[in-house]
Amino acid sequence: MKKIISWLIRHVPRKYLQRVSGVGLKVVSVFYAGSAVTCPVCSKSFKKFLPYGRINPRPNALCPSCLSLERHRLIWLYLNEKTTFFTAPHHVLHIAPEACFIKRFENVHGDRYITADIESPLAKVKMDIHAIPFPENTFTAVLCNHVLEHVADDIKAMSEIHRVLKPGGFAIMQIPFFNPIPDVTFEDATITDKREREKIFGQDDHVRKYGHDYTQRIARAGLTPLADEFVNTLDETVRQKFGLVKGETIYVGFKK
Repeated sequence: MKKIISWLIRHVPRKYLQRVSGVGLKVVSVFYAGSAVTCPVCSKSFKKFLPYGRINPRPNALCPSCLSLERHRLIWLYLNEKTTFFTAPHHVLHIAPEACFIKRFENVHGDRYITADIESPLAKVKMDIHAIPFPENTFTAVLCNHVLEHVADDIKAMSEIHRVLKPGGFAIMQIPFFNPIPDVTFEDATITDKREREKIFGQDDHVRKYGHDYTQRIARAGLTPLADEFVNTLDETVRQKFGLVKGETIYVGFKK
């Protein structure tokens, strides 16, 4: 299973995987029946989650029912416990929407929940994050997870997120980190060879390797950054139950 998932991730474009993976994994889920782990997104339980990753798949990572990964389950819990996302009306912009979230967020926010992406077949609006096609002060929440490492100018993209947020609004902007994590984010547009990009940036479609200065980059875009160690406040039994990774930081930007 590890080898199959790794091959699919590396060789099948994401936009196609999003269309077909759900059906196949639901079949696989029958063989993972159990109660050791529970996905907080879809509330389904299994003996363990599926492995997931491009080169060395992480064990216990992918929910075979809704396709959530560790970061999605953490974001769900964070939104539920640390924000009013599920208890108050929000106008939401979800950039590069994840399949596990879309219907569930639509059920909460209706037509005030907008999905957008430059190529994803799951998104309602085709959009370049460098030029978000909405007026300033439109949204109370923006979700932008594992997107900024792909875009040409992440500061410009986050500045656009700042522009369309209402005062008091927040954006969750997760990005990947690859060891060793540099002190300063590294980017070099002249590196175009796919193998070299994968070696330096972690994936061949990444354009930068984020460092410990990520919150400073959020601040440069006009947002007030917060690096929230929410996952570390959870009991270890809770982390194991939901398949969470200790030490994974939630990065939030607030508009004053």
